[in-house]
Amino acid sequence: MDTTDLVLAIVHHLLVFSLAGIIGAEFVLIRGDLPAATLERLASIDRHYGIIAALIIIVGIGRVFWGLKGWEFYVYNWVFWAKMVAFGIVGLLSIVPTVRFISWNRQASANPSFAVPAGELASVKTYVPAEAFVFLLIPVFAAAMARGYGY
Repeated sequence: MDTTDLVLAIVHHLLVFSLAGIIGAEFVLIRGDLPAATLERLASIDRHYGIIAALIIIVGIGRVFWGLKGWEFYVYNWVFWAKMVAFGIVGLLSIVPTVRFISWNRQASANPSFAVPAGELASVKTYVPAEAFVFLLIPVFAAAMARGYGY
């Protein structure tokens, strides 16, 4: 057994589970009131979201090149590309909430009486669940790919 492949797989899975937790935390936090402390927490959590997403990409690339299956398994596998598209869509859906969290946090820091505009909050409450839904496709595609589908 190749230890490099094992370590990359473990780290990759831990990062993906962490990202799922972060999406879940954002989902829960936007459901309640959004005082300044919550806005600061959302901005912090979202920073971790970006860092973990970047690490998932880096470790994932490592798995493609140094994993036991070899890069050909991934490059010619339509399920892998479906998983990548799902990951990309999650990333695109996260842009609006990220921009809003940063903006709200800055405004709350500058103005203690800042209140999140209802329309902007409603928008974020649409994007985060959409991210979560599309994110659920990623382990579905991963499980299919691990069993040889798409190759």
